Amino acid sequence: MGEPLARETVEDRQVGLDDQQRTAVIAALDDGDREALRAALGDIHVADLADLIEQLSHEQRRSLIESQGSDLDPELLSELHGPVLAEVLDLIGPREAAAALAQMDSDDAVYVLNEFDDDQQREVLAELAPAERQALQASLAFPEDSAGRLMQRDVVAVPDYWTIGRVLQYLRGEADLPDRFYEIVVVDGENRPVGTVPLDRMLRTHADLAVGLIMGKAEHLVPVDMDQEEVAFLFQQYRLVSAAVVDREGRLAGVITADDIADVIEEEVEEDAMLLGGVAETDIQESVWDTIRLRFTWLFVNLGNAFLAASVIGLFDGTIEKIVALAVLMPIVASMGGNAATQPLTVAVRTLATKELTTANARRVVLKEFWVGAINGSVFALIVGIIGFGWFGDWELGLVLGCAMVINMMVAALVGVLVPIGLDRVGVDPAIASGVFVTTVTDVVGFLAFLGLATLLLL
Repeated sequence: MGEPLARETVEDRQVGLDDQQRTAVIAALDDGDREALRAALGDIHVADLADLIEQLSHEQRRSLIESQGSDLDPELLSELHGPVLAEVLDLIGPREAAAALAQMDSDDAVYVLNEFDDDQQREVLAELAPAERQALQASLAFPEDSAGRLMQRDVVAVPDYWTIGRVLQYLRGEADLPDRFYEIVVVDGENRPVGTVPLDRMLRTHADLAVGLIMGKAEHLVPVDMDQEEVAFLFQQYRLVSAAVVDREGRLAGVITADDIADVIEEEVEEDAMLLGGVAETDIQESVWDTIRLRFTWLFVNLGNAFLAASVIGLFDGTIEKIVALAVLMPIVASMGGNAATQPLTVAVRTLATKELTTANARRVVLKEFWVGAINGSVFALIVGIIGFGWFGDWELGLVLGCAMVINMMVAALVGVLVPIGLDRVGVDPAIASGVFVTTVTDVVGFLAFLGLATLLLL
């Protein structure tokens, strides 16, 4: 027997671009050497090339796109995001963009087309064949974050009376099939989905059997107007690889696949994380002025919160003048409260998005956070009380510091979970507004508790 073949592991393969490849591409771009650029790009995967393009300067990006010319891989456009995608589309122009869209799956084409403004969309659509233009216009008519925008319109659908052999013959002979599909959708005479057949089951079944005999019931049909977050939850909850999308009459409109949902989940997680910080998902790609504009609003709101907290401090200026140590210790209470609120806030925003936090368990979660805040507050109250006494030699000051710590951490824990729940109930995205409310409450309560107790107990 010969030597066994070595199994290639993930560690053996190149994942993403290494620094050497990146340096070679940038050097070729800076030198204007197209031959060196072609050699440096080599067989770089389109996803890695998209990452590289997003890291380049505007001038380097322009040079790379111009060097590609008509050889530009249409799939590259669907891997780009935000301002970089818009810039690349502007560089290639409407005609080349239309040619690229014509080669894409409908869901990717809609994603790319959505980066154009209305006038540019009309220009690009005018370059497409009538059938492709009408299909894309129909998809664009759906709300931006809906299943209708997310779905692929090309679907493999067959009637339930077809045999397995006939379906396989159809698949082998049909040229216009989706690039990827995992299930065959079974429809009735009115084009309503009645079931699905996974490809593996079809390949293991005798060719003479009817599709209707081996299909699974179509249980998880997605309305075209369902929000993409709801669709993502459906896929996660029921471990779906694909789901049929239906119009208001229940007729088959398209299909959503797991790879589409992976993008949605990543997008939603990034969006929530960014919004909690008051920044945009594409912040790193934005210009200086666009970044200033995006961040200024939340910084301005936070400035208002800071003045509100300062006004609370101003109410106790006489107390602070008499006991200067209070000014030194105040930030400790406010800082601990802010951190104590951020933890339940982060958990609440994420679990609301994944539907793990619902009306059924909200009371239990709130009580849990209350007790976590109370116990943590008591432990840290003891710690800071001892430190305060040792630092200033005043046990009453240590007592005030400890009591204020307990109060603020208990309130912070409650606010951290109640604010996102409340915002979600009134239809406001908790990721957008929770941080502002929580910061304001913890600062105000922290200063009010500490300085109010100091006024009552120390003066």
